[in-house]
Amino acid sequence: MPGLQQFFGTWAMDPWALALVLAAGGLYAFGLARVRTAGTRWPVWRVLSFYLLGLGTYSFISFGFLGAYSTDLRWAFSVRLALLLFVVPILLALGLPLGLAQAAITSPGLRRGLSTAGRWPMKFFGNAAVAPLVGLLLFSAMLTPLAGFARLSAPMEGLLTVGIPLLGLLLVLPITEAGTRTTTSLLMLQFVFAFIELLADAIPGILLRLNNAVLDGAAAVSGARPAWFPNPLRDQQLAGDWLWFICEAADLPIIILLFVRFSQTDKGESKVLDEMSDDEMDALNEAHLFRHGS
Repeated sequence: MPGLQQFFGTWAMDPWALALVLAAGGLYAFGLARVRTAGTRWPVWRVLSFYLLGLGTYSFISFGFLGAYSTDLRWAFSVRLALLLFVVPILLALGLPLGLAQAAITSPGLRRGLSTAGRWPMKFFGNAAVAPLVGLLLFSAMLTPLAGFARLSAPMEGLLTVGIPLLGLLLVLPITEAGTRTTTSLLMLQFVFAFIELLADAIPGILLRLNNAVLDGAAAVSGARPAWFPNPLRDQQLAGDWLWFICEAADLPIIILLFVRFSQTDKGESKVLDEMSDDEMDALNEAHLFRHGS
């Protein structure tokens, strides 16, 4: 393993990551300017979360040691993908990019059109069963030669650098954005799938750690190597260790977010029921009994 000086002192330019940082930062800044022009104040901590925590963490991962050695080291490649899928989207989502976009768009027609265009992706990726499958399928690829091809292919590396955090955002935004409608029963179902994901995400990491053969089919790094470079099998085992740890740890914030949304949704539903009159409650109960009795 590298020393702290090696880890924090290694930097390399990634044009794909730079393009994403400039695009995301520019769009968010444009939204802030539009909101300010409309006379609305956007919370400062949301802005800092998006830029410093979200884009800052993404930049550290992409331009730092993990990005520089992603091609040479299996564990750096695995850690980078896991952080881009699970950690960076959560930090970016704290800035409420969708909420900012809705506040910045003043044209009713444009707002309606964008809402319609984004409804299907949000509904699909917000499905409680999708997130466990996405994580399991993505990291199960680490057990196949596809991982070696993706790690050593510059175009694939670029697509993963841009695509993985965007995919993670699609999975996280339906949970973090207050504007997405949900119910307590749906949130309970999401809790169940979140615990399933907690178990399923560990499987690829465990298999990588316990396997005694190099699974990605990639050859060892040629030429001079630093003294701390592991051999291919040890490299794979480290990838399994880190993948297992990050995937398990990253599921905990999702469970916490679901708990917070459940508490807020339950409080809102209770308030609606408390404000209903006796006649309205009787009509609601009759409709419920009729629907289940027919």
